[in-house]
Amino acid sequence: MNKFIVKDIPGGSYFTKPVFLDGRFILTAPEMPFTKEIARALLEWEFKEVLSDGENQVEYTAHPSENEEEAEKPIDEGASGDSEQVQKAMDFYLHLHQYVENLFTRYATKNEINFKDVADTVKELVDVVRQDRRFLLRVQGKIQNEENYLATHSVKSTIIAVVIGSYLKLPNHRLIELGVAAMLHEIGMIKLPPQLYMGGGSLSPQQRKAILTHPILSYNILRNLNFPLTICVACLEHHERENGQGYPQQLPSEKISLYAKIISVACSYEALTAPRPYKDAKDGYTGMIDLLKNVGKQYDDTIVRALVYSLSIYPIGLYVLLSNGTKGQVVDVNPENPRFPIVQIFGEKTPDGKNRTTETSEGGIRIVRPLVRDEIASQTE
Repeated sequence: MNKFIVKDIPGGSYFTKPVFLDGRFILTAPEMPFTKEIARALLEWEFKEVLSDGENQVEYTAHPSENEEEAEKPIDEGASGDSEQVQKAMDFYLHLHQYVENLFTRYATKNEINFKDVADTVKELVDVVRQDRRFLLRVQGKIQNEENYLATHSVKSTIIAVVIGSYLKLPNHRLIELGVAAMLHEIGMIKLPPQLYMGGGSLSPQQRKAILTHPILSYNILRNLNFPLTICVACLEHHERENGQGYPQQLPSEKISLYAKIISVACSYEALTAPRPYKDAKDGYTGMIDLLKNVGKQYDDTIVRALVYSLSIYPIGLYVLLSNGTKGQVVDVNPENPRFPIVQIFGEKTPDGKNRTTETSEGGIRIVRPLVRDEIASQTE
């Protein structure tokens, strides 16, 4: 790869190929401008150089694959195979979502949450993540429930948090504590009017002040219900930031608990990649890039790296166009290099009838780009 001096790159310019921080982590895709803000952040993090196989230019120029026209043909998800494992993961996800809906309803109506019951449910999730992680990550990205934002956000954040914790090799009891904290980190929102966090308009100073109280509300709720202090503190601190500019306590990095750092990354990634009434969802790749841009500023480097190595730069479940013109879905990570995940090719079988997968690589078949929604004909909705 070619080296580019950060301070010499014109603000707002583009690269013809992806830009990497250190040969492993993608900073910008070709269609994304290299802004002055990115350059400033890199210099603050003491990244003086970036790497790219492309050229730097003032205006963006698309460079489609010679087989890009193949992307116009819609994908039939029914051809992806693995139906039994996918259905099993789907059933568990729906079970977990219903559990969290009931959990929040019970608290809202009776002010009751049973710690042992929540911990037992999270233990189920930990077991599923160990056995069927890649299938659970595939299905949770497909399901959107904008009507029950809190339950959906909490379930997906919990799954991602447990995946990160598993990568970090947390012992079982700590994974359960982490999962309980992630599941209940937004419980304080129940005390607030839904329009504060579901509306698309700007908030008044009073409304913003109310929103900023939800970590404190979550902490107080769980302390009053005699939850372990480590779980309560994680809920209190999940909006703290590495640069000390988070809330509610403006804690510096070294004072923020590990659980809170993990939940911060997990719930931010979920929020970026989920639709809301006031915004469209970003694809997993774009969401991952947004997190990487804020490493050291908002998010802990170790935690973001754990997310990248667990989901890959192109996260599990993402639909992609490959350099040979075929389309597929990312189904697993390459533990040696998150830039090149394993992709299941749609419509192709091995001689023994199994779904064909390929390991993407620098010199072989590679991912050209994520597919947009119109290029995917979903058979599962």
